[in-house]
Amino acid sequence: MADYDAVLKCWSAMEADYSGIGNLVMRRLFKEFPQSLNHFPKFDGMSQADLASNGDLTAQGVTVLTKLGEVLKTRGNHGEIIKNLSKSHANQHKVPIGHFKVMAEILGKVMEEKAGLDGPGQQALKRLMTAVIADIEANYKELGFSG
Repeated sequence: MADYDAVLKCWSAMEADYSGIGNLVMRRLFKEFPQSLNHFPKFDGMSQADLASNGDLTAQGVTVLTKLGEVLKTRGNHGEIIKNLSKSHANQHKVPIGHFKVMAEILGKVMEEKAGLDGPGQQALKRLMTAVIADIEANYKELGFSG
């Protein structure tokens, strides 16, 4: 539970600006991992300035942060949330597991910058995200998705 405490103590700063921070997370994802645009073709070719003011991108970022907040607040009892997320990301979106790993790295950086997540908090987030991603991967295998 200490890992959850370390991350959740900063989460209110994230919740206070899901729109701005969510948009930033998605722009960073595209900048640092351009191949992620394969899963978001409507944003491909857009400048960072255009992405910064794009309502659809902001909505996607809000969705990511909202879902992560839900997962974190379960303090490890996230099975049903992850199962549903895995189904949609395997069957509909076809998102490879590596995408989640990159997203976790970006979230850690952004949480440090925007929410003050310190070194021990960063390590806690890495452990939590490793566990969550392992659960997604296990669900992917059950679904027959090799992403």
